[in-house]
Amino acid sequence: MDSAGQDINLNSPNKGLLSDSMTDVPVDTAVAAQTPAVEGLTEAEEEELRAELAKVEEEIVTLRQVLAAKERHCAELKRKLGLSALEGLKQNLSRSWHDVQVSNAYVKTSEKLGEWNEKVTQSDLYKKTQETLSQAGQKTSAALSTVGSAISRKLGDMSSSSIRHSISMPAMRNSATFKSFEDRVGNIKFPQ
Repeated sequence: MDSAGQDINLNSPNKGLLSDSMTDVPVDTAVAAQTPAVEGLTEAEEEELRAELAKVEEEIVTLRQVLAAKERHCAELKRKLGLSALEGLKQNLSRSWHDVQVSNAYVKTSEKLGEWNEKVTQSDLYKKTQETLSQAGQKTSAALSTVGSAISRKLGDMSSSSIRHSISMPAMRNSATFKSFEDRVGNIKFPQ
């Protein structure tokens, strides 16, 4: 059987490939329109099919135009209502999340997690851990409060004592601590 008379199988892995016997031949559209598309069709049947094809293609074009007009109208209505693509996305996400929350899998999982949570919070280990952490938090809070009070007291002592006292000033400036502090901060002068 020659390749021109073979049926084309669109499910074949070789679809779209030309066989060795086929070559590229320019097609004259006027001649192609005169030759029957499928053997066994009369000229009248072929003409009827071509007319129907033209009509369907015209309807497709019309439907595309109508769809484009409807999409423009929809976009205009959304613009007038203040709805944006982001608003639509938020609504879709909200609806999807609601659908998830009412799904059987989500409800069953939530129930199971609730049961596990109840079991864990009622266990002795959980209660002991909670007490230990609570005590540690109280002790940490007390320690921080004590440190804060000590710092406040030291700062209060420093502000009440006269730093500009003539005797302590030279001694303080010559101390290693002050020199180290002065090196790190630099020479800062405050306007008086």
